[in-house]
This record gives sequence, C-alpha cells and structure tokens, in this order.
Amino acid sequence: MTAAQGLADSAFLKAARGEAVPHTPVWFMRQAGRSLPEYLKVREGVGMLESCLDADLTTEITLQPVRRYGVDAAIFFSDIVLPLKAVGVDLDIKPGVGPVVARPVRTLADVEAIPDLTPDAVPTITRAVRQLVAELAGINGGTPLIGFAGAPFTVASYLVEGGPSKEHALTKAMMFGAPDVWDALMRKIAGISAAFLEVQVAAGASAVQLFDSWAGALTPGDYATHVMPHSADVLARVGTLGVPRIHFGVGTTNLLTLMGEAGADVVGIDWRTPLADGIARVGGPEGHCVQGNLDPTLVFAPTEVMLARAGEIIEAGRSARGHIFNLGHGVIPSTDPDQLKRLTEFVQAYPV
Repeated sequence: MTAAQGLADSAFLKAARGEAVPHTPVWFMRQAGRSLPEYLKVREGVGMLESCLDADLTTEITLQPVRRYGVDAAIFFSDIVLPLKAVGVDLDIKPGVGPVVARPVRTLADVEAIPDLTPDAVPTITRAVRQLVAELAGINGGTPLIGFAGAPFTVASYLVEGGPSKEHALTKAMMFGAPDVWDALMRKIAGISAAFLEVQVAAGASAVQLFDSWAGALTPGDYATHVMPHSADVLARVGTLGVPRIHFGVGTTNLLTLMGEAGADVVGIDWRTPLADGIARVGGPEGHCVQGNLDPTLVFAPTEVMLARAGEIIEAGRSARGHIFNLGHGVIPSTDPDQLKRLTEFVQAYPV
C-alpha cells in the first residue's frame, strides 16, 4: 500500500476527491514560514535555497506548523525556483527581493541551455519527502503531504525578467513578439515542473499543488493560448500518478474556469473572489472541488470577526463538490500564530 492509499480516509484527501468529510479540512499556504518563531530560529543564518536543499531542515520546517496547529495537510517546504537551481540555472533568492536570475532568458539558445530535471538532480528532495511521509504517518492519525511546484508562466516570468516583476513587460514581450522562444521556454519549464512533482509523489506525497502566482496578469484569451496548454501538460503528467491536483493563482477570478479545465481536481480561489462566485465559475456542485479563501489580513482582526468570516466561507463551501479551507493567499509574516491556531480549531469543529 502506498502512502497516498494509506491516508485515503483523511479529511483533506476526501475533500479533494469530492467525498463526504468528517470535518472541513484546513491547511494554510506558507504555513511553514516567517510567522513561526521556531521557523525563524532554525533559519537563522541559513539562506532560503540552502534551507530547501537540506533534507533534515526541510523536514523540520514542513513539520513545524503541523505540530503547532494540527492542520489537515502539510505543504512541502520549497521554493518555486528550486528546480531551476537544481538543474544549474545561476540564480539566488535575495532577502527582501525574491529570486534573482544572473542571466535572464532571451533566446532559443538560452532555453536550450537549461537541462531537463531528473531525480538524480534532487536527491535531497526525495530524502526529505520520505522522511516527512514517515513522520506525518504518526501525526493525528496520519497527515497527508502536499507536493509543490511553480507553474510554467510564473517560473518563466522569473527567468525572462531576471527577478520579480509587477508588469511582466519583458515576459509578455516574449510571449507576443517571439512566440517560438516562448513556446520552447514554456515546454522546458513544464517538463521541469512535472518532473519535480513526480519526484515528490514517487517519494510519498499524497497530493500536489501547482502555483501560478502571476497568472492573474493575463487576459483569459492570452492565458488560454499561451499558458494553459503548458500548465495542462504538467497536470496531465501528474494525473497519471493518481493523486489529487490543486491549481492556484493570484488575482485569477477571470481565469478560474480555465484553470479548472487545465486539469485540476481542486481549484484554489484567492481572497478577492467571493467563494460562491468562484464555485460557480468552476462548475458548481458537479464541477471542481475548491480551496480557499479567507483574506489573509483577517487574522489581524478581532478573533470573533475572523471566525465569523471563516464561518461564512465554510457555509459558502457547501455548494462546491468539495471544499478545503485555506487562506486566499499565503500567511503574512507578521501573523500571530495563536490566531491561526484558533482558526484551525474553529474550522475543524464547525458542523459539516
């Protein structure tokens, strides 16, 4: 029996399959992060990529929020650009800035110079996932691990821009002006992202999430033409592995239907979209399952306000095929961990 099969009765995996749940499952994007004092302690003096490539440190960081909050799933601690680093792309994650690429991609030759990802390039990832699956099996009767990868558009944007961008002007210039280079780059990244997820599932991850952080910068037409086919390729490859696939983007209200059609089992809905509207966009009760979507800033509100809004979201989630409670984006670094603990307990105790 695989780890995924052994955890089949978990609330998280039941919700991801659209089955009846004992309680609404809850986990938080960026739940292993800068809001936790124990995280800050173990990360002290250790760079982000160095942390992600240390199997023991990755294991510890991934487990920290599970121990503290008792959430229904762990998200593998990693970074969107880690697979690029693993295949030899010259990049670093600068504190306060984000991923910075030394030589941005501009030509077909630049694309062809990027190697494909094989399991041999990420042995620490395999080791970390195996360690985590073993540890998580003994927590709360078994806690699923979610594998993690960046979607092709978001990863391509970092490679083309050379770092984070608000306008994505260089990215779109390539998309519209050099479609052959763009297509080659997207196919390259799709292969890397799919391989990275395959490594995690092979080592025991029970589900995967494909993050397309910057997809909200696109119109539906441009997304459908230039991006969706490549995300669909990633999700199709992972789909053969038999684990639920979550697809999440930021500011993607007008893309939700397409993101579901790309091959997701669960569509993540960010906090800008009322959950009921998002559910309707992904097909209603017979459509895709959903994940989300409390505004991350509501954890700074009085507890009763935060919990009242969480209750509204759970109620709205009843109209979906399945609902996994989450924030509508990542945990903000200055979040009080005790608030997330209260939120977790509230969601798990809420009548289904």
